[in-house]
Amino acid sequence: MLKDQDIICISSIDWDFIWQGHQEIMSTLASNGNRVLFIENTGVRSPNLEDIPRLKKRIYNWFHSVKGIRKERENLYIYSPLILPFPYSRIARLINRRVLVSALDRWLKSVAFSNPIIWTFLPTGIVLDIINAIDSKIIIYYCIDNFAASSSQAKRIKKTEDLLLKKADLVFVTAQNLYDRCAMFNKNVHIFPYGVNVSIYEKARNAAIDAPADIATIRRPIVGYIGGIHKWMDFGLIRFLAEDHPEKSFVFVGPAQRDINELKKVGNVYFLGQKRYEELPLYISQFDVCIIPYLFTEYTRNVYPTKLNEYLSLGKPVIATSIPEVEAFNERNSNVVSIAKTQEGFSMLIRKDAQEKITKEIYEKRIEVATKEGSWSRKIEMICELVERKIADKEKEKALEWKVNLLKIYRISKKRLVPAALITLFIYVTVFHTGMLWFIGRPLKLTSPVEKADAIVILAGGVGESGKAGQGYEERVKYGIELYEKGYAQHLIFSSGYRYAFKEAEVMKALAVSLGVPERSIILEENAKNNYENIKLSHDILLKEHWDSAILISSPYNMLRSSLVCKKVAPEITFIYAPIPSSLFYGDEKKVYPKHIMGIIHEYLGIVYYCLKGYI
Repeated sequence: MLKDQDIICISSIDWDFIWQGHQEIMSTLASNGNRVLFIENTGVRSPNLEDIPRLKKRIYNWFHSVKGIRKERENLYIYSPLILPFPYSRIARLINRRVLVSALDRWLKSVAFSNPIIWTFLPTGIVLDIINAIDSKIIIYYCIDNFAASSSQAKRIKKTEDLLLKKADLVFVTAQNLYDRCAMFNKNVHIFPYGVNVSIYEKARNAAIDAPADIATIRRPIVGYIGGIHKWMDFGLIRFLAEDHPEKSFVFVGPAQRDINELKKVGNVYFLGQKRYEELPLYISQFDVCIIPYLFTEYTRNVYPTKLNEYLSLGKPVIATSIPEVEAFNERNSNVVSIAKTQEGFSMLIRKDAQEKITKEIYEKRIEVATKEGSWSRKIEMICELVERKIADKEKEKALEWKVNLLKIYRISKKRLVPAALITLFIYVTVFHTGMLWFIGRPLKLTSPVEKADAIVILAGGVGESGKAGQGYEERVKYGIELYEKGYAQHLIFSSGYRYAFKEAEVMKALAVSLGVPERSIILEENAKNNYENIKLSHDILLKEHWDSAILISSPYNMLRSSLVCKKVAPEITFIYAPIPSSLFYGDEKKVYPKHIMGIIHEYLGIVYYCLKGYI
């Protein structure tokens, strides 16, 4: 049996619902040293009024746990997720995916769940989302129902179930019809009808049992049923049988999943509600005849009633309607179950079995069939053998996979190499050996005829052009001094808030003074952190000095952005745009270097950014 594995079980029922294979398998695996996270039902349809008690229970569990997760017993954790109850809504699925995957990811990290087995009883879209989000060892789908036939909404589940079947490493089913459908999409399908915990029923057979208080006072003989009272039960048949056998009591043990008021009005029909799984043998032992009164529908064509083996485990006579899996069970086991095709036939079988004296041979035959057909311990061992074999096969595949993948990568690389090389060569020639780059950059350049103005505003380079500090400002200062010496303006404004070893504005001033410019002619703006602030803060200085015109000096490809900022923040100032006439950084526009590409890209991105910020 499996041991030391991490398992994520995506269930189609809640943990506290009627005890079924979901709980039996996972609790058995947990007790054998595997760590299990049991995710409660996320739904195949939207809830209705009958689901309100279940929703209340889900909310209660959420608030009485840690973010919906609680420890049920050693190695077994239950997750009660709160998600949008619309399984076929795209928006709801997107939201639920984020909620569930995020919660699972955090929990898996917190407990160091590693490479888990994903074992799902549901084939919905959110299940596929979980599978796609988590690296798993293998994927198992246990198909226990024809979900598409369970409700009008659930018809839409077929598409995701088909995808799950193709993705699953192993598929288990409970019925032949389910096998036939699943085998169309997956070659690893195995039939395992739900079983019974033989040890609980052995204990009930071999011990003196007192009747539970709520059944002890009910008149005998008792015709009994255990399980959910659901829409697949034939209420018309049950009423007919109760009225045809007024001397008998019809007892139903299980949760009501539909309106039962119709049958409550019948005097000899009793509903005792849901009981713990361990208590069920105590009730079955009080039955004189056990029944499975199911309707024949598209859904019940695929139903294997677990209660069949539970009844037989106590040697009880069983009468069922004619559904395919019961018929098949009977063929395998010498007609150990009585099958009725009509209401009258069912009634006659009840009369016969209630009066029949059970011989030791018949009693032991029923128990033998139940043990052979339904022993959960035997089934789980067989299931685990298949799982272990599949894990081993996948590990072998992975061990050989690297060779195949490496050769595949080389083949793909070889095919892609020639077109990639041609594309690279084309791009290289276009960018570095044509005038394409300078053509693309031309709209960034803006020049005005130089005229006299009140001041010359020189924007420092910072790291805007080359990405390296201390490059660019020398050319701008030199050109500004040339215009100053030619008498185009009496004042220089150096704008830069950048600092690299020294404040850039002060370095610019020192350079200008060393070249003969009087300190009184220089004004520093030392707070600007970008091109927008350069112009905005310089504009403040111009207004303070009552100057209404200025020559603006920057690099050739920065002038368009600078002019757009000027029009936005300083419309009353007349700016003369004077980019430096020659630049070591941009060269002679004949040779292209990576720094030229980066500089022009930087400017275009800067314009886009300034548009988004509202600077221009």
